[in-house]
Amino acid sequence: MLKQTNYLTKVYGLPEGWKLAAYERECDGYQTAKKVLTTMSQADVVNEAKKANIRGRGGAGFPMGVKWSFMKPHPTKPAYLVINADEGEPGTHKDRTIMELNPHSVIEGCMIGCYAIGAHVAYVYVRDELHLSKARLWDAIKEAKAKGYLGKNPFGKDYALDVVVHTGAGAYICGEETSLLNSLEGKRGEPRLKPPFPAQSGAFACPTTVNNLETIAAVPSAFKLGCEEFSKLSSIHHLNDGGVRLFGVNGHVKKPGVWECAVGLTLRELIYDLGGGILGDKPLHSIIPGGSSTPVLKADDVVHAPDEKSPLHAWHGKSVLDVPLGVDTFRNMGTMLGTCCATVMAEGTDPVACFHNLMQFYRLESCGQCTPCREGSGWLFRIAEKLMEGTCSMEELNTLHEVANGIMGNTICAFGEGTAMPALGYLKKFRKEFEAYVKGQRGTGVLNQMETSWGGRA
Repeated sequence: MLKQTNYLTKVYGLPEGWKLAAYERECDGYQTAKKVLTTMSQADVVNEAKKANIRGRGGAGFPMGVKWSFMKPHPTKPAYLVINADEGEPGTHKDRTIMELNPHSVIEGCMIGCYAIGAHVAYVYVRDELHLSKARLWDAIKEAKAKGYLGKNPFGKDYALDVVVHTGAGAYICGEETSLLNSLEGKRGEPRLKPPFPAQSGAFACPTTVNNLETIAAVPSAFKLGCEEFSKLSSIHHLNDGGVRLFGVNGHVKKPGVWECAVGLTLRELIYDLGGGILGDKPLHSIIPGGSSTPVLKADDVVHAPDEKSPLHAWHGKSVLDVPLGVDTFRNMGTMLGTCCATVMAEGTDPVACFHNLMQFYRLESCGQCTPCREGSGWLFRIAEKLMEGTCSMEELNTLHEVANGIMGNTICAFGEGTAMPALGYLKKFRKEFEAYVKGQRGTGVLNQMETSWGGRA
């Protein structure tokens, strides 16, 4: 259901909309943090947050309020809130709009989040290349401190709060929360074994909650409206997937961009109503729904969910384009919602070239700590290279399945699955096209246009 909202984006496009004056005027800026800090207990804040049903906007989709509830006071160690703004997933381009156009929502969200989990400091870990984002965040912190919102006694409350922006080094792996924590500490960006989980031992070995930036930016709106009412804005509130979020679309659409809507928007609405339809009015070929690690969907895929207990049953027999973009709805379709930024490919796009492009990225970005990921991603890419060169055998093509399955579940972090899942998705959906390459039939029929949404080679 297409229902555009402006809780997060109300100041987007306004003159100096990123400044404190605009945030206070248009969004009642910091009044929600004041109310929370001065009238609610920390336990009440966590319980209220659970009612918002904000599923993590960074890709995993874990409920934010539940994650906050994992934090327990430590007798000797401080707690930390860490915000993941290392937006490095190909096809994802939403968090930077918040940092650049509404940074005060992040700062106010950090204040509420810190109070809820017992932290006094929040670190916002921003990808190195996002220079304007970092500058806008620092300016917002400076303004909030000057007004007394951040500091020793915000709103007269004896609860010191501070927010610090930390620059990452531009590594994809640092979007994984424990790699991010290592990088924050000045160590090599490699995932940690879990347990212990960050809530037990996170930043500097202290209890830590890691939230995605859009997740934390939505917090002031949720508490201002009332968290349960916020959740009910979603058409799939009954699936515990609530509120509003940013939806992005890129690739072969006429109007690529980012829009704020209530949760429940469908791919068809995102591509045609918001994205303006397919470039050149071509037929739709396929969609990567939420960043490059989410398995591809074909335009003619149909939902198969005859079991009445399935969260997808209501859409049984319908096109995947008409299913609400939700964490559980897309997980049950064999893909993932991910970051909710869809990459659209028009008819004529070569799925083998897309596969090659993806495998090149994951081979380059593997941190190399786990053998299945390090060796497997390289192996997948080498076979992808042979496919493109026309030297791949059918036996090697079949090996792709074995290699990808060998990565699944055998690595420390989810990066391994992030490599294997899109590989297996392409092999499952486009086996015929892959075999055509092996048989030397490249350049005929549907394979005659070599183009990918990320500039794959021609």
